[in-house]
Amino acid sequence: MKFKILKSVVLSVLFFSTINCSGKNNPKTSTENQTIKVALLLDTSSSMDGLINQAKAQLWDIVNELSYAKCDGESPDLKIALYEYGNSRLTAKSGYIKLITEFTSDLDEISEHLFGLTTSGGNEYCGQVIDNSVKKLDWGNNKKDLKMVFIAGNEPFTQGEVNFKDAITNAKENDITINTIFCGDYNQGISGSWKEGATLGNGDYMTINHNKNIVHVITPYDDEIIILNKKLNKTYIYYGRQGVSKYKKQALQDSNANELNEVVAVKRAVTKSSKLYDNAGWDLVDAAKKKKINYSEIKKNQLPEALKNKSNKEIETYVVEKSKEREKIQQKIQELNKKRKTYVAQQKQQKTKKNELESALINAIKKQAKKKNYVW
Repeated sequence: MKFKILKSVVLSVLFFSTINCSGKNNPKTSTENQTIKVALLLDTSSSMDGLINQAKAQLWDIVNELSYAKCDGESPDLKIALYEYGNSRLTAKSGYIKLITEFTSDLDEISEHLFGLTTSGGNEYCGQVIDNSVKKLDWGNNKKDLKMVFIAGNEPFTQGEVNFKDAITNAKENDITINTIFCGDYNQGISGSWKEGATLGNGDYMTINHNKNIVHVITPYDDEIIILNKKLNKTYIYYGRQGVSKYKKQALQDSNANELNEVVAVKRAVTKSSKLYDNAGWDLVDAAKKKKINYSEIKKNQLPEALKNKSNKEIETYVVEKSKEREKIQQKIQELNKKRKTYVAQQKQQKTKKNELESALINAIKKQAKKKNYVW
C-alpha cells in the first residue's frame, strides 16, 4: 500500500509544482510555457504491496487537482519521471534502483508503468536514488520550470553509500525541491531522517497511513461521464509508427482504471477532458492544436482504416470535425465534474479524511500555494 500512496504523493507533488510557477517574480514569456517537472521515486520493496492499488486509484484524482492550477491565468505543462527503488529484483550494482521512464507528458504511459510495478524485499537507498534522479534526468535549463522530487518509503532515510545530505544539496544547487513521504508513524519518520531530508530540500515532509483503504464516493453524474468517455475515445485519430499501439494503450488504461473501481474510471475520464491529457505524438486532433500539419507527409497506411483511402483534404476536414466534437464532449464532462465535486464535498462533510495520502498532499499544496499567491 505504501507504493500506491507514494504514487499519489507524486501526483500531488505535481500539483505543488504548479504553485511555484505562479510566482510574481517569474513572469510568463510569450514564447514558451512553464513546465512542471516531477520525479517520482517509489519504494517497491515487499512492504509496499498494500499501497500500490491506492496509488493507482488516486493517480487521476491528483492529476485532476493539478489541472485546475493556473499560472498567470494559464495552465502549465506537466512532465513526470518515474523511478522505483528498494526492489531485490534489481541489481546490487545499480543500488536496487531503476529509472522506469524519463520525463514524459504521456499520462497513459505513467499509468501503464504504475500498473506494471511489483514488489520484492530489498535495500532502500534514498540518498542514492535522489542522487541518480538529479544527475540522470533531463531537468533542462529553463529557470521558470518547476522542478520537484517526491520520494516515498518506510525505511530509514540514511541507508546506502550515498549520503542523502550530499544528494539533496546537489538537488538544491540545480533548483530542484525535495519532498518526502513516510509511510508510517510521524515520529518514526522523523527519527528515520525523512523530515530532515524534506527540510534540507526546501520541501514538505508528509506521513500517511498506507493501510487505510480508499473510499470512493459514487455520484449521480458518474454514468453519464462514463458514456461521454466512450464517445470521447471515438474522436481520437491515430497516426505515425506508434499510433496504433498508443491508441490501444489508451483503451487498456481505461480498462485498468475501471477494474480498480468505476469511480476511478470516472476520474480518469475527467483527466482526459483536461489540458494535461495531451497525445499530440500519436493523435491528429491533439497534434493539429500544436502545429499546422502537412497531411501529404502522413503515411496513410498508419491511419485508421476509414481514412486510408481518403484524400489529404478529406482527412484534414475529418480532423477538424473530430476536434469540434471532442471539445464539446470535454466541456460537457467538465460541467458534470463541477456538479460531481460539489456532491462529493457534501457527502464528505460528515467524514473528514485524515492521515491519507490525497488529503495530506492537497493540504500541503494549498498551504504552499497561498504563500506563493497561486490560484486555482
